[in-house]
Amino acid sequence: MDGYAAPQFADIETYLDSQLKKSLLRFITCGSVDDGKSTLIGRLLYESKMIFDDQLASLKNESKKFGTQGEEIDFALLVDGLAAEREQGITIDVAYRFFSTDRRKFIVADTPGHEQYTRNMATGASTADLAIVMIDARKGVLTQTRRHSFIVSLLGIRHVVLCINKMDLVDYDQATYDKILAEYRTFASDFGFDSIQAIPVSALAGDNVVTNSERTPWYDGPPLMEYLDTVEIRSDIRDKAFRMPVQWVNRPNLDFRGFAGQVVSGSIRPGERVRALPSGKASTVSRIVTMDGDLDVAVEGQSVTLTLADEIDISRGDVLCADQDPAEVSDQFQATMLWMSDSAMLPGRSYVMKMGARECQMQVTEERYRIDVNTRAHEAAKTLGLNEIGVVNIALDREVAFDPYNDNRRMGGFIVIDRMTNETVGLGLINFALRRASNIHRQSLDVSKELRASMKAQKPVILWFTGLSGAGKSTVANIVEKRLAAMGKHTYTLDGDNVRHGLNNDLGFTDADRVENIRRVGEVSKLMIDAGLIVLVSFISPFRAERRIVRQMVEEGEFWEVFVDAPLDVAESRDVKGLYKKARAGEIKNFTGIDSPYEPPLEPEIHLETDKLSPDEAAEVVIQRLTEAGLLSQ
Repeated sequence: MDGYAAPQFADIETYLDSQLKKSLLRFITCGSVDDGKSTLIGRLLYESKMIFDDQLASLKNESKKFGTQGEEIDFALLVDGLAAEREQGITIDVAYRFFSTDRRKFIVADTPGHEQYTRNMATGASTADLAIVMIDARKGVLTQTRRHSFIVSLLGIRHVVLCINKMDLVDYDQATYDKILAEYRTFASDFGFDSIQAIPVSALAGDNVVTNSERTPWYDGPPLMEYLDTVEIRSDIRDKAFRMPVQWVNRPNLDFRGFAGQVVSGSIRPGERVRALPSGKASTVSRIVTMDGDLDVAVEGQSVTLTLADEIDISRGDVLCADQDPAEVSDQFQATMLWMSDSAMLPGRSYVMKMGARECQMQVTEERYRIDVNTRAHEAAKTLGLNEIGVVNIALDREVAFDPYNDNRRMGGFIVIDRMTNETVGLGLINFALRRASNIHRQSLDVSKELRASMKAQKPVILWFTGLSGAGKSTVANIVEKRLAAMGKHTYTLDGDNVRHGLNNDLGFTDADRVENIRRVGEVSKLMIDAGLIVLVSFISPFRAERRIVRQMVEEGEFWEVFVDAPLDVAESRDVKGLYKKARAGEIKNFTGIDSPYEPPLEPEIHLETDKLSPDEAAEVVIQRLTEAGLLSQ
């Protein structure tokens, strides 16, 4: 144990120089809740002499406060910094800690074990080289153990230390250890791990943490600290082709223009050719600029500014690549996705993808399958719920440069952000570009939307009537269309019930089907706008996000949201189809206003309160507003 004390140096410069020459190992601890992850890290910090005397005294006092007897220390308190964590005895957030030995430096992420915080575990795993998977010897392999191990394998970690903890509570029984190890190896046999080092430990008592324990004479492997100190984690990222996502276009004056970012793989030298993606323009590197002066070479992990010999258009989010070995470019992918939100992932809904410095709009176009974390069976599914993993097809609103995640972790990973809440709701790993993305190109047409509209002497617009069933959407839309027709305008009405008899007859009324229903109608409406028509759309369309998607499909001013507003009791009193009665009786599921939510517009272009206006009066309001806006004159 004394061999891991901080060495003594004659001066601080010598000490700092020795630290710089040490290799760095990033690792995480993961597993189910209360498996002892925080206690193990606290023990490692204590044994590596990374705790000051005043911290140790405070820790002893805190340990007594939280129930530890005598002089014993609750090592978990070193890591569980949040009050909520200490009170519950669990880890909620990801806690990063640094420690070092004579041989190596370490950054460890203590990740939460509770299922609710799986997203935090994935965050910690995304930058790790090795994972310590903790298992309570009394409980064995649990579902969360399997889920965390699966996520570890997905995120490209290839070295696992299986710490079978709390051996003191099973009397250091070898049979218990062997049984758990055999079950885990069978479960993880096809995860692609390069190594699985199993160690029986008691984090609380210190058995096999720093030195081999006399209580486990049947174990002849290394203690945990020795293994972490000596395990070889070979990173081949420097052997890969040069990649540098551009974080910032550095333009301090008219005489200097450079592109700043971090080299995520490979290396680059002045005089070498690079290609900017997705544009495909190429140039030669003139200088590699840093605060400490120019470099002869920049390698993986260094943040630099590159200047180029040619003036080419490069923006934040573009990627500079080796000219002869560039990244791929596409706007459609197959990806493996971990969903991290209580709100389900819905195909067709618009999200934000953040990939490096690039942000773009993203839709899941198809869920291929969901993966059962226990059996790894592929299950048919239309959505992904909290902590579920699936393989999906995605489409972006622009092309991005990428490498498959298995080839380059820094170039193939992304996060998914909810556009309404700005919450991170998922993470994804790109598997490959869809072939049709490179085979399908937009055809240029000579007859434009403007020409088609001028031939009809009108301005094309979508009138999107939204509201509860029975609010009067179809009735008002029908009257509006008749008045427009009488004025000689070219129109078409898309009604919810009518469309479900044809185009959308394969869709039900789940949230996922409702999203797809609106997406298809939005695409059809966009085509009709291109034809120069005034399109009247009468759909409940309960979700703001989907109505916003359609608005963004067309140009500004071409989407008018008409909120046909009636209180629920009024809408229900007009229930000529008997739908509300059936919904309240439980005969119709997912009925808007009863057991499925309706999100009213926040700032509609037209607000019609149909409990106060007759259908004819409401239609007159619409015609008047369109006339005032100049949409009915050409």
